Amino acid sequence: MRNRRAWGAAAAALVVLAGCRTAPVPAPAAPPWAARRAELQAREHFGLKGRVAVAAAGAGFNARLRWAQDGNRARLALEGPLGAGAVHVDAEGSRLDIVTASGARLTSDAAHAELDTRLGFDPPLASLRYWILGVPDPALPDAETLDPPRQRLLRLEQDGWRIDYGSYTAVGGEWLPARLTLERGDVRVKLLVEDWQS
Repeated sequence: MRNRRAWGAAAAALVVLAGCRTAPVPAPAAPPWAARRAELQAREHFGLKGRVAVAAAGAGFNARLRWAQDGNRARLALEGPLGAGAVHVDAEGSRLDIVTASGARLTSDAAHAELDTRLGFDPPLASLRYWILGVPDPALPDAETLDPPRQRLLRLEQDGWRIDYGSYTAVGGEWLPARLTLERGDVRVKLLVEDWQS
């Protein structure tokens, strides 16, 4: 008898619970784009690892990429079939130094010429540090195409380049680009970020 009463009470409780529904909790609103843009443009320290595919002047290559940003200083390592292998880049403001796989050290105009030869173009490193974070270079005029609900860029046009943002990934409490494509003239660069360090 007690078992029947217990089962009956349990069944009644289940019926009551089945009728209850939890109201959906809305996702938190994305911070306004102006605030996100300013915060990301002010970010001085970050790093990433990924892969890059470059097509330029009828040729192309794939390489591994490591990028470390420390204030205005960017240190990059491109490892892959760049003619003679890896290239290490150290850029700060207008200063550019590179070290080739053979150990040759080049600076200034010679460094720019070497990158142009190896990559098929001279990369806009001063702006690229912003573009890979998903924001425009604050020093240059730009045209932005936003994803309004998510308050982040879908496309950016700046300094003759068009940057399309294919996807983003969650990094801590922030969304940062995971896939982006940069195009200017006959140059096309695809970047896949595999790991962000913010």
